[in-house]
Amino acid sequence: MRRIGRLLLVCLVALVLSAASWPRQLLYFPTHHDRANGLTPWVEQGELIGFARTVPGPKNVWLMLHGNGGQAADRAYALPSFAAADSVYILEYPGYGRRPGEPSKESLDQAARQAYLLLRRQYPATPVCVVGESLGSGPACSLAEAEPPPDKIVLVAPFDKLHRVGQHHYWFLPVRLLLPDDWDNIEALKGYRGRVEIFGAREDKVIPMKFAKALAESRPGTVFREIEGGHNDWATPGRVSIRNP
Repeated sequence: MRRIGRLLLVCLVALVLSAASWPRQLLYFPTHHDRANGLTPWVEQGELIGFARTVPGPKNVWLMLHGNGGQAADRAYALPSFAAADSVYILEYPGYGRRPGEPSKESLDQAARQAYLLLRRQYPATPVCVVGESLGSGPACSLAEAEPPPDKIVLVAPFDKLHRVGQHHYWFLPVRLLLPDDWDNIEALKGYRGRVEIFGAREDKVIPMKFAKALAESRPGTVFREIEGGHNDWATPGRVSIRNP
């Protein structure tokens, strides 16, 4: 019995140690190609920090914080969801594309804040808004505390608290204890006084729609829109319209 007990203990320790590596293995899936996909490189002080579609005299400027896979240039598919009169800047996360660094909650939030403040300085008289897609809803909501705050925040297939999504998929493990990169979007939006619009996908298996609904219901005045399709189908023409106002 003692041998069996020791064996079970070893197996449990191995399982926990394996699970501890999840934040890097299951949260971040960067790619590193050189294609711009028709977008303009967004360069600051000689460093590529993203890609953009710019227009002269934009009515609004959007900072897009994308999901956990691929890289910024892969989000050209999202452009038809924005108004033609708006400029769109898609942030490249540290460790994604050709941007150096390592992805983490801290590095993504810091990169998002730096990019947002850069756009505020560049467009002092133009509304600057934020859109977060999937995992990008975490750094997007973190900007609610920026000064000045975004004029509007739009979230597509977001979560309320990241560990709750992990717990949904891995119900047999203490995900909250094993997930150091854990965004709490409910807490981040608590003091935000601007407009928030949330899109939840009805057939989403990655971040089930109940988490987007929970986030919307946590904040009075939030507009929630249910759309068809799965997690990666939101850019299908006609499903999501990203606008300000």
